[in-house]
Amino acid sequence: MAPSPVSDPFQLNPQGSTPLYRQLVEQVQRLVAGGLWQPGDELPSVRAVAERHAINPMTVSKAYSLLEAEGVLERRRGVGMAVAARRAGDAAPSDRLALLGPALDALVQQARQLGVPDTALQAALQQRLDQEDSR
Repeated sequence: MAPSPVSDPFQLNPQGSTPLYRQLVEQVQRLVAGGLWQPGDELPSVRAVAERHAINPMTVSKAYSLLEAEGVLERRRGVGMAVAARRAGDAAPSDRLALLGPALDALVQQARQLGVPDTALQAALQQRLDQEDSR
């Protein structure tokens, strides 16, 4: 069975404080660690991602190259980038939670700046989780 190409699920925030290439790296790491992308799955091409998000192709290329250096992705001649077999879905639950660290840090910082009480933040997060589970 041939590896399946994955769609472009990236959600980039050009106005955010995190550089776009870093946003791409972190999202791919989460998708692979969570097992949503399987070994051999082909990633969208650099050109396709750049066009869809109206960003410089070098930004996407930089992210893919960093992920290749980490062993998350592998370059396939004539095909492009694919999820590396040895890394997909093998992350321990604690490692997967660690990948949420930057997002959690940003959430906590924003909540503090807005003066949102911890209990309200926890309730809002639980509500979002419940909404996602009901989809």
